[in-house]
Amino acid sequence: MENKKNGFASGIGFILSAAGSAVGLGNLWGFPYKTAANGGAAFVLIYIICVLFIGFVTMLCEFHIGRRSAANPVTAYKRINKNIGWFGLVGVLIPTFIICYYSVLGGYTVKYTLNSFSGNAGLLGSFSTNVGEVILFTAIFIVLALVIIMGGVKDGIEKMSKVLMPVLFLILLSVAVYSLCLGEGVREGLNFYLNPDFSNIGFSAVLAAMGQAFFSLSLGMGTMISYGSYTGREINIVKSTAMICIFDTFVALLSGLAIFPAVAHFDPSLLENAQGLTLMFSILPEVFNSMGAFGQIISFLFFAMVVIAALTSVVSLVEVATQFIIQRFKSDRKRSALGVVLVCFAVSIPVGMSLGRVAIAGERGISIFGMDLLTFFDEVTNTVLMPVCAFFACLVIGWIIKPKNAMAEIEESGTPLGFLRKIFPIMVRFVTPLLIIVVEIGGVVTKIRAGQWFVVVAAYALLAIAAVAYFIFCKNAETGTNADEELKTAK
Repeated sequence: MENKKNGFASGIGFILSAAGSAVGLGNLWGFPYKTAANGGAAFVLIYIICVLFIGFVTMLCEFHIGRRSAANPVTAYKRINKNIGWFGLVGVLIPTFIICYYSVLGGYTVKYTLNSFSGNAGLLGSFSTNVGEVILFTAIFIVLALVIIMGGVKDGIEKMSKVLMPVLFLILLSVAVYSLCLGEGVREGLNFYLNPDFSNIGFSAVLAAMGQAFFSLSLGMGTMISYGSYTGREINIVKSTAMICIFDTFVALLSGLAIFPAVAHFDPSLLENAQGLTLMFSILPEVFNSMGAFGQIISFLFFAMVVIAALTSVVSLVEVATQFIIQRFKSDRKRSALGVVLVCFAVSIPVGMSLGRVAIAGERGISIFGMDLLTFFDEVTNTVLMPVCAFFACLVIGWIIKPKNAMAEIEESGTPLGFLRKIFPIMVRFVTPLLIIVVEIGGVVTKIRAGQWFVVVAAYALLAIAAVAYFIFCKNAETGTNADEELKTAK
């Protein structure tokens, strides 16, 4: 029997899949409220610069590391140097931790979508503390991701992305157009969101823009290495990287245009509290409720869009761990994906309980030094570990493989670099790594000053555990490649 190629069938499928990984909950509420809180249009400008100097370069590095190995992150780094394979194990652990809390938020979005015609205003408090419902909707969300992952890369991830990403964009565009046509308050909402306020542009705002650009693009979590491993010569990874960065940024900007004019139109006083979970699950439902019957339709469309964004992101996270298990343990895709999902779902139960009781209801519950588990997991992965993992990618391309060799490999694989040949070596060796270090140090210092030193300790302890585990269990063992799944399919 002829081997079935385990990879993306087309460039557009790859772009939409990687964009789906990048476009998530952070784009739809994180970017808008951070923009509003940090100088409006001035923040947007800094953010775009950061996407160019951090996002584009790091993503291209991760895609190349994956493509040159056609394997999971552990094998990808191991093939460069056996002693740095643990970099890849960190890249597998990060998305696994993220799944455990991202699925809880995904469950919230499913609940809010289905409940739109009953009214979501005031739902946050009652739903978040109803453990049974939280577990149920988390399970529904994660099962949706499992079904897609079990379909494989081409028939699962790529097909899903080709359908869901255009749908997400159309819904977001429709909601944005509707918001901009509301009339009274729209100008105030746009002014709040996009009016440049350079008095708010300090180091903290620059750091926020750098961090948002970094995290929004799903960098430093193994995802782009895994997706890169599924690309062939027919896919131009330079153009694909640029298109993914543009699409991700455009969706983030468009989400602000969909949210703030509507909030300002129906209740301008809510603008001052427009942040985080409050914006998505408390303020916006109030806005939709004030629209009357038509608001129920808008609510359904909006939260359906958020479900899509969350689903495309969590699918990419599950794929990283699934790919590693398939190749390291020579397991089949369905059992591997099921194992990953079951473990993460089990951990998500206390995470969901902790979020409802501690963070939302303000009651006693499962916590770490008073911090709810969702926030703890998020801070450990996003604030500390992801910048480290992205730094590894730049370090490997810039100083181990060397830019000249990396560029030759990229072009040999069918991707001309053009003008990037002149600036890529400087960017990957000096500029981007230094900016990532700033993000890392800024995040660590912020946590320590806030008395959250335990987040930093836990993150660096996890790095040490990953290194020890790699040298004991993976360094001298076969960790597999994508061909392992191809051969299993052929059998």
